[in-house]
Amino acid sequence: MAISRGDTRTEAGPRSLQLPGTVLGVALGGFVDGILLHQLLQWHHMLTSTNDDRIGVKYYSPNTVSGLEMNTVWDGVFHAICWVAVLLGLGILYARVTHNRRRVWTSRVLWGWILAGWGLFNIVEGLLDHQILGIHHVHGGPYRIWWDMGFLLLGVILLIGGYLLQRGGRPYDPEAPDITERVGRQI
Repeated sequence: MAISRGDTRTEAGPRSLQLPGTVLGVALGGFVDGILLHQLLQWHHMLTSTNDDRIGVKYYSPNTVSGLEMNTVWDGVFHAICWVAVLLGLGILYARVTHNRRRVWTSRVLWGWILAGWGLFNIVEGLLDHQILGIHHVHGGPYRIWWDMGFLLLGVILLIGGYLLQRGGRPYDPEAPDITERVGRQI
């Protein structure tokens, strides 16, 4: 902490990249789920298992036009929430990182927290939507429990891998000179 002469202004030390990285990871994990599993593979939509869910939501069969329309609306709500999370994560990151942004985007710390956030998304969404509420599953059919467990396992792997990746990176220091500045001075 530095105190400038003549006033009591203090400068905060390096701020953590954990929160913005995790929020971005949750959002990006949601987008991968929504785009890959909901839209491209069409394995499920937000309400495709409500015929046997645990909360009594009306069933909207994805095999009918009206059911697919309702599922598409809820997929859109899901994507809108993911988009707000991306904006929130970027806003937090922008507020915390005022110098050397290029170094932050190439940082193992940031990308580790993003992977950990993606894993956190899989774990929370897998437990909440697939297991507790039962509103949809990764892939329907007789082996759906295995697909759901695989989704959770992937979440655990991403969470642990992201945590280990960020631990191997250098902590972000906003006051450290950028490598391009150091190279420029040497030339």
